[in-house]
Amino acid sequence: MGIQITANQIISMAPDASSTAAGKKLANTKYWQQIGQNADALWGECQGSALYQVRIALPTLTIQCSCPSRKQPCKHGLGLLLLTANTPEAVPVSEPPEWITAWLAKRAAASKRKETQEPPNATSSSTATAIQRKTVEKRLAQVNKGIELLDLWLNDLVRNGLGNLETQPATFWEKQAAQMVDAQATGLASYIRRLASIPNASPNWSEKLLAQLGKLALLTQAFHRMEQLDAAMQEDIRQLIGWNLKEEEVLAHGEHITDNWLLLGQAVEDIERGRAQRTWLVGTTTRRSALLLQFSFAGTPFSAHYQLGSCQKAELVYWPSIQPQRALIATRLGEIEQFPEHLPGGETIEAFLDDVATILARFPWRDRFLCTLCQVTPIYDATSCRWYICDQHGHALPLVKGEYWQLLALSGGAPVDFAGEWDGEALLPLGMLVNKTYHTLLYGGKG
Repeated sequence: MGIQITANQIISMAPDASSTAAGKKLANTKYWQQIGQNADALWGECQGSALYQVRIALPTLTIQCSCPSRKQPCKHGLGLLLLTANTPEAVPVSEPPEWITAWLAKRAAASKRKETQEPPNATSSSTATAIQRKTVEKRLAQVNKGIELLDLWLNDLVRNGLGNLETQPATFWEKQAAQMVDAQATGLASYIRRLASIPNASPNWSEKLLAQLGKLALLTQAFHRMEQLDAAMQEDIRQLIGWNLKEEEVLAHGEHITDNWLLLGQAVEDIERGRAQRTWLVGTTTRRSALLLQFSFAGTPFSAHYQLGSCQKAELVYWPSIQPQRALIATRLGEIEQFPEHLPGGETIEAFLDDVATILARFPWRDRFLCTLCQVTPIYDATSCRWYICDQHGHALPLVKGEYWQLLALSGGAPVDFAGEWDGEALLPLGMLVNKTYHTLLYGGKG
């Protein structure tokens, strides 16, 4: 008995450095009482400015604490996890106290209600369908009008040339983005706001901007010809425009895949009014990659926390797509396990780029890819002051700009299994497998 999680994996769950430091401090039995665990939960009471009750559901690592902290997971939850990982004998297997039993019962009852929720009766369902149809038709008319305006704007940009865009203020882009918001095409608004960051950002910014404008034009033309596309591509176009699927819709219409999934790493980036977190997984048997995407707005915590560097059998459901990538965890089917000896990845960069090209041929708007490579070596080029991952054939891919001496130290200059996020230009390191131990790499991943 005991959770299969390392201190590094727990630290990767922390929302910031101060939470990590506070959690490490609380990983000491002197702060705790009534601590224990069983197959379902881990619990304890932590003495701070008050006595806080910490509840952790296993194996999902869902943490609930009675403290008032808005950071999730809080320092008390991190402290209890670190104490259990570092000093397992301090957290005995025992019968849970009443406050844990009641909490688990409440969670089980909520889960059962969700599973057995009755559908609406035929009359109310018919009324709701009619209202929904009118809403969809109204929005579609607004989107059509918005995309017509966007097509005119794109034509003007190309006709006038891109040279004068380097002197345009931010309001130039924001005005067009706001029109897309008004047209209920929020996906297009986000796309336009990303375009604003390209001018003057690099020596070849005009080439990058032209490529992105081309993709945007391709998207609007695909929308105009929706009826000619297959169902999966239509789903992609709607989502790119701004139609969001609810979780129950994904569960009903998405592709279900059961496998032993490796949680390879995370990247967090700032977005408009909040943050986006990307968690990457790969299946050991199917070798399918999966992206768990979460958003945080106005400082709220991400809703789920994942044990990076672990392996667990689970059923994932992919968002409908012609090239499925985004997914959610529908059911966890086993206990958390340790990593295998090797990552399910290719051994050549050429093969990886071939896979990327195949995906882009079918879905040209994909902007990020999971890259898992076996037997590659991190190298530093002093001439360009740039880091690379090099395969055994001498081919290399650049890493995003940064310092990666830790990566070199972990590998010892020898070939390792590597996981990263490829954006078409550079790799963001997510983790590496060295001597049967997986190390999560958080470069740029907790911004």
